Amino acid sequence: MILTGTQVIPVPLLDLTGQYAAIREEVREALDRVVESQKFILGPEVEALEEEVASYSRCRYGIGVSSGTDALLVALMALGIKAGDEVITPAYSFFATAGCVVRLGAKPVFVDIDPDTYNISPEKFEAAITQRTRAVIPVHLYGQMAEMDQLMEIARRHKIPVIEDAAQAIGAEYKGRRAGSIGDFGCFSFFPSKNLGGFGDGGMVTTDNAEVAERVRLLRNHGDWPKYYHKVVGGNFRLDAIQAAVLRVKLRYLDEWIGARQRNAASYRKLFMEAGIVASDEREGIRLPVEASERRHTYNYFVISTRERDALRAFLTERQIGTEIYYPVPLHRQECFAELGYGAGDFPVSEMMAGETLALPIYPELALQQQERVVQAVKEFLLSSTSKELGQ
Repeated sequence: MILTGTQVIPVPLLDLTGQYAAIREEVREALDRVVESQKFILGPEVEALEEEVASYSRCRYGIGVSSGTDALLVALMALGIKAGDEVITPAYSFFATAGCVVRLGAKPVFVDIDPDTYNISPEKFEAAITQRTRAVIPVHLYGQMAEMDQLMEIARRHKIPVIEDAAQAIGAEYKGRRAGSIGDFGCFSFFPSKNLGGFGDGGMVTTDNAEVAERVRLLRNHGDWPKYYHKVVGGNFRLDAIQAAVLRVKLRYLDEWIGARQRNAASYRKLFMEAGIVASDEREGIRLPVEASERRHTYNYFVISTRERDALRAFLTERQIGTEIYYPVPLHRQECFAELGYGAGDFPVSEMMAGETLALPIYPELALQQQERVVQAVKEFLLSSTSKELGQ
């Protein structure tokens, strides 16, 4: 929050109004263009976005779909994933990563994550491979890519297709390569909270394989080609032209917005260090996000961790500072996956992060004064918590 006289101004987790104000006229022009054309499903706007996102992600092909979830689903369908198959995925991720596997009758096989990047552990991935493994879905969580060289080497050696879940990581890089350009598929989400967010749901599949691209296009429209002739059973995963038009405007600003998020992340690091509340071997405190080497972290989220996470969140909420927990229950502990037979303690790093991580505001328009208020509030909480422990 910011104090103006006696007025308390909240610091929201995300505020898209400033972003829209800066591009309002361009967005309205794009919307008018679609309305005047009366072409609302697929069409030239979607085709143009597909080319632009593919180029931005340094891939040959892009296929627009209805959501990030459907991007994952159609990629799995393109691989022919079915009942009896196994798909390896991290235990710590958004639900869709595993939910799409189950929707096809296959079995998600969970593995633990790296404690620094929160991404899938290559060693755990290899240990989980069986004769039934048909794919692996590494998730580039929070805007930082997984250890793709090691993952790809393991996958290629075992002839396992790789689906990059890049829903939170458009524009992220690993050793100079963009998210979605390394695996067999890249899957993106354009949910409004993403760095490149639409005015509703939307997604994209990227690939360098022409046959794969053609199969995804077929599957996103009921397997229909030519019209009313169905070669396979697909689904309705089409991207709306209105979403494509909005996203084309926003894509032009994406690198600028990512740069602002990176600057905000650097400001947080400086402020937290100056406040003296960053955890170390000798001192309790908060743990800051780790930027792995040779990465471009796009900071879809700025996620700290502390063992006092829930109490800290309540403290910040009282002061009208927005936060979110991504994610409070690891996938192997979700009720709907109980039949898989996993239990508490199976993936200790995932379970620890589910209990300790907290996302702070990081959107591009976030002011330094707002960040200072966030850090000051976190410091107040930690000092008060320490005082209580000492009985003062």
